[in-house]
Amino acid sequence: MLGNLGKNLTKTMKKLAGMTIIDEEVVKEVVKDIQRALIQSDVNIKLVLKLSKTIEERSLKEEPAKGVTAKEHVIRIVYEELVNLVGEKAEEIEITARPYKILFVGLQGSGKTTTIAKLSRYLQKKGFNPAVVVSDTWRPAAYEQLRQLTEDINVPLYGDPENPDALDLARKGLNEFKKQDIIIVDTAGRHKEEKDLLDEMEQISKVVNPNEVILVIDGTIGQQAREQAQAFSKTTDIGSIIITKLDGSAKGGGALSAVAEIGAPIKFVGTGEKLDDFEAFDPERFISRLLGMGDIKTLLEKAEEVAADEDVDMEVMDHLMSGKFTLKDMYSQFEMMNKMGPMQQVMNMLPGVGGKLPKNASQVTEEKLARYKIMMDSMTEYELNHPEVIKQSRVKRISRGAGVRNEDVKELLKYYSMTKKAIKGFGKRKMGGPLDKMMRQFMR
Repeated sequence: MLGNLGKNLTKTMKKLAGMTIIDEEVVKEVVKDIQRALIQSDVNIKLVLKLSKTIEERSLKEEPAKGVTAKEHVIRIVYEELVNLVGEKAEEIEITARPYKILFVGLQGSGKTTTIAKLSRYLQKKGFNPAVVVSDTWRPAAYEQLRQLTEDINVPLYGDPENPDALDLARKGLNEFKKQDIIIVDTAGRHKEEKDLLDEMEQISKVVNPNEVILVIDGTIGQQAREQAQAFSKTTDIGSIIITKLDGSAKGGGALSAVAEIGAPIKFVGTGEKLDDFEAFDPERFISRLLGMGDIKTLLEKAEEVAADEDVDMEVMDHLMSGKFTLKDMYSQFEMMNKMGPMQQVMNMLPGVGGKLPKNASQVTEEKLARYKIMMDSMTEYELNHPEVIKQSRVKRISRGAGVRNEDVKELLKYYSMTKKAIKGFGKRKMGGPLDKMMRQFMR
């Protein structure tokens, strides 16, 4: 997530952790590195300057707490100020009524339609019974796209492509689903200058009388997010924000920091194309990942979801977390991790692992996994549990049994070796606060 921003901030923190003396010169150097990383991620320059000034002043003037070194003190300050930049604390959707009505608004192309399906899926996992109403009469494919998405996850949908009256569609949809837990009402994507559409949105808001209005913002637009959010907030009361397309976005930092300024909290972020590539936004967890500290809580939550949905043995995840890693485990472990989301995203949640993982280790396709499984089926039980014994003669026997080349078996062993090395030493850690995890990671 936010590729280069995370890499640059992690690099800065590692450099700081390696310093033996923390003086004014070191603090200024760290601040400059942070400034550069944030500006490259399109964070507003005024915000960057304000943030860096606060970090510098606190680092030089505040006395470290008892038992905390100067180095740990500065790391703590950087962490806290970055958390404040993107929202301070996590804010979830609180279902306070039945039905709880959510009105979705956003620009065309922001990913609003897919995000509605993602939120529906998320709410289903939480035990709610959502339904979707399509009142978008401007985009011909809106109804059909949502029909396909909601059908796949068994979420009821109301809409009528032949009805050009958005207000009528909203009224009928609300009546249709009045017994549902949650009703999500889609509106036409619009531009902040399109007065007709903005007027329609205002009228729909009055008809729906939503418990919450969610604004969907494209994470690739950077600082323009602030202007967009302000334009929409003049028409309807924006209660929360979802930022989409954060996977690999160079400008995501701009969107995150800009919308935080308008007062509406970021509640969710989209991290990929699949319906499950969707997370509740937690500033502390998010910054932990950006700084290379990992995010064990989210990783465990994802593992528990997969275990519940797929009847997966949690011992598999336990093996990975404790660094036990045999060829026998590998296929089942990675198969489960693929269900949890893109491999690189999962690995980024492990403290200190994401940045070290070989690129090819995060690009394991289902086809390649199947081929690896065939090769492992040609191995003995002892070989699976002790891969180090597999030398040239065993490679030849395995390749003949699997119908593959010797090079393919060596590729499997190399892949296994690199991945094991990347996660070696990662043991179970006591689940304390974010700062405790951070200090253990940087100071070990």
